[in-house]
Amino acid sequence: MKFCSECAHPVALLIPEGDNRPRYVCAQCEAIHYQNPKLVIGSIPVWQPEGEEVKVLLCKRAIEPRLGFWTLPAGFMENNETTAEAAVRETEEEAGADIEIGKLFSLLNVAQVHQVHLFYLARLRNLDFAPGVESLEVQLFAESEIPWDELAFPTIRKTLELFFADCVKLPDGEGFGFHTHDIVRPMRISSNYD
Repeated sequence: MKFCSECAHPVALLIPEGDNRPRYVCAQCEAIHYQNPKLVIGSIPVWQPEGEEVKVLLCKRAIEPRLGFWTLPAGFMENNETTAEAAVRETEEEAGADIEIGKLFSLLNVAQVHQVHLFYLARLRNLDFAPGVESLEVQLFAESEIPWDELAFPTIRKTLELFFADCVKLPDGEGFGFHTHDIVRPMRISSNYD
């Protein structure tokens, strides 16, 4: 940040009195500009007709970062919406899919890029989906069909791993859990990450 959004004068990075972290502070109007983590919200859109294998809807990215890689439908939360509304909106925008939103499934802290990723369980209401402007294609995948080496981000991989691990427990009467995880490696996916 170079200029104050209140008065347009230059800002300086310093620790304000009574604070313990560097903040951008305007010397002219004394406004303190806090920069906080961004929320990335998405869904795990599921299709499972009775007696069939569970499938998850993934989107192939048409934009950077990670153009051409697969992801769950997700994006930055907007002002004036709830996290569940953000998940529904992102799923409609990226996959053209109509979902019934379920419970919050995963919360992933990605401190090195100042983000928190949240994914909701969701049920596809129908198979009428199509790529939005940010997707090259959308497709349903069973666990064995997931393009694991072509996933865009560690948060997507971790959420899918947790989801399919919970699916294994369902016949024993266990429901889906709520999962938290810290991603401590770079957001570019690799074969070795936490």
